[in-house]
Amino acid sequence: MSSSMGFKNKLLFTVMVLIWGVNWSAMKIGLQIAPVFTFNFHRFIFSTIFLLLLCLVRRVSWVRDLQTNVHIIIYCFISIFGFTLTTIGLIYQSSGVGAILTYTQPIWVFLLSLFLLNEKFSFTKLFGIFLGLLGVTFLFLKDIGSMASTSSILIVFGAILWAVSTVYYKMKLEKVDTIYLNFYNSILATLTAFILSLVLENPFATYNSTYLINVIYSGILASGVGMTIWVFLLKSENAVTLSSSSLIVPLLALVFSSIILGEEINYRTVLGSAFVLTGIYLVNRKDIVK
Repeated sequence: MSSSMGFKNKLLFTVMVLIWGVNWSAMKIGLQIAPVFTFNFHRFIFSTIFLLLLCLVRRVSWVRDLQTNVHIIIYCFISIFGFTLTTIGLIYQSSGVGAILTYTQPIWVFLLSLFLLNEKFSFTKLFGIFLGLLGVTFLFLKDIGSMASTSSILIVFGAILWAVSTVYYKMKLEKVDTIYLNFYNSILATLTAFILSLVLENPFATYNSTYLINVIYSGILASGVGMTIWVFLLKSENAVTLSSSSLIVPLLALVFSSIILGEEINYRTVLGSAFVLTGIYLVNRKDIVK
């Protein structure tokens, strides 16, 4: 986490990474019960309802500018496509490996920002990103041997699209209200998942209370609260620094998946964690000396 963040942003960042860390286990449990598009449809229903209420309470104004709406739609479909690839890949991967592959996102943000946002980076920042990604890779060194598998490739492409949406937001949508943007995204995600579920699955099947709890968590907290915080922080924080700091999420996913799903923690966890935390420090060190 960047030391240049104000107290409010640090608090929001902490809440966001805790929510997302638990969400990997919640998604894995949900996907063991329901097919992928049905799970996404149910998840985004709760997210949309939550964000609609938030928009009403905040009295968020509807964006009328045509060009801005076009940018919003492009951003949303990039996000939806990326998230869908990640979710499909997670069906055949453990929650830990899924989190790690998804959080290759900062390196893609770094490369895109270098050419599209004209942001300047020191070698220290570049090395910090490399070290952080090396750490999360080391955490699951044995599992990463299956990188050629279809599921792993899908998750990596999901991470790339997340990076694209992050940079696209910084380029085109920083002035749009964060709650409104996430609400718009959630509506389109719900409609997309519903259509796919209706054609390929059964979106009206009845599921148990365990499934309901995990869908509500993923919908309201991870998609509703977590993504709104993420977009809000993008307004005021450097895209690469924020993305790199969020590398702590896979570590949290590892801890929570061990508690919730019983996944093993071994010596690789300790060494990998040290790499990640060192990488996060180096990525943000430039901010400290500004």
